[in-house]
Amino acid sequence: ESTVCVRTVYTWEEVQKHSQRGDQWVVIERKVYNVSNWVKRHPGGHRVITHYAGEDASDAFMAFHPDQTFVRKFLKPLLVGELAPSEPSQDHKKNAALVNDFRALRDQFKAEGLFRTSPLFFCLHLGHILLLEALPLALMSFLSFLIQSQAGWLQHDFGHLSVFKRSRWDHLLHKFVIGHLKGASAHWWNHRHFQHHAKPNVFKKDPDINMLNILVLGNVQPVEYGIKKLKHLPYNHQHQYFFLIGPPLLIPVYFNIHIFQTMIQQRDWVDFAWYLSYYIRYLSCFVPFYGVFGSFALLMCVRFIESHWFVWVTQMNHLSMDVDYEKHDDWLSMQLKATCNIEQSFFNDWFSGHLNFQIEHHLFPMMPRHNYIHAAPRVKELCKKYGIHYEVKGLWEAWCDIIRQIQSQGRDSPGS
Repeated sequence: ESTVCVRTVYTWEEVQKHSQRGDQWVVIERKVYNVSNWVKRHPGGHRVITHYAGEDASDAFMAFHPDQTFVRKFLKPLLVGELAPSEPSQDHKKNAALVNDFRALRDQFKAEGLFRTSPLFFCLHLGHILLLEALPLALMSFLSFLIQSQAGWLQHDFGHLSVFKRSRWDHLLHKFVIGHLKGASAHWWNHRHFQHHAKPNVFKKDPDINMLNILVLGNVQPVEYGIKKLKHLPYNHQHQYFFLIGPPLLIPVYFNIHIFQTMIQQRDWVDFAWYLSYYIRYLSCFVPFYGVFGSFALLMCVRFIESHWFVWVTQMNHLSMDVDYEKHDDWLSMQLKATCNIEQSFFNDWFSGHLNFQIEHHLFPMMPRHNYIHAAPRVKELCKKYGIHYEVKGLWEAWCDIIRQIQSQGRDSPGS
């Protein structure tokens, strides 16, 4: 347990001093918690908490924890005080009215049952995946990439704890779908994906925009590279080589290597067992028909096609939006700057796993995806009230914007 300080009232200036590694405080609903030692044991990973060190984490806390009564048991021994009565509830001069209206909207959604799941929806979704998996082997080579992509959207639902009332069932089904049906790691996905949700499109905090010097993004990074005279690749051609190293290689090369490396380094033998179960099942089904080499060739082909699907769907909502360093925006403004929606249609819903409602998903990550369509109009109204741009694009327009954006950013890079 933390040692409770004699002084129990703090100003924001005092709280913000505790934002370094090994000395990290967060504020949740005006209460101040010392999470310096807890971050290493946090089930969602230490980086998600670290990103909010010295800040108000109230909305992030509400967004990611379904059973808050249970979680507060762990917070209680970490309590070191509260904000002084003279201090505002929001830090960094955030718009208090906007924050309060957003929280009121979230409470309305809860009261109206938009966070209550429809078990039938997800049972039918899992059922159609298992049905596709069980189709005659002659069709498997054609359908495998469909199965992998749709299973990817379903594991995303379980990973966000948006299916069951008891999160342990979400965790179990998440391991089954991502491990046994996809050959990946739930632990790896959680620690990577929650960082993206906590700070989308924020340099050094969102791993999804860590391009390993392959691409330059946003308006700031190209200028920064120019000042430092950094030119690892011909960035003025990045909109062209993106087609060669982005969609084709993300899943079959980068993700596969990173997943395996993470499981071994973390000694995550539970996820490793689920991971192996996928390959045992896959090889036992295909080797008798295609041989070992043919089976692995088919698998790489499926991963190659799935990777294209995954990259275009996940990046159409983010890559053409604002990419910058930390600006300490409120939850609503931060998510809207980094996110746009894609027009609703039956095909777009199915094709993207309802991530065409990316705005609602980012604001309410635990909301079941079949309810996004009901939440969207009122989120749009709230944005209009505060002059926050709520962007909706067509599917083809969004894909073209990805290329237009990285081409523009490449032109501003060094050596262009």
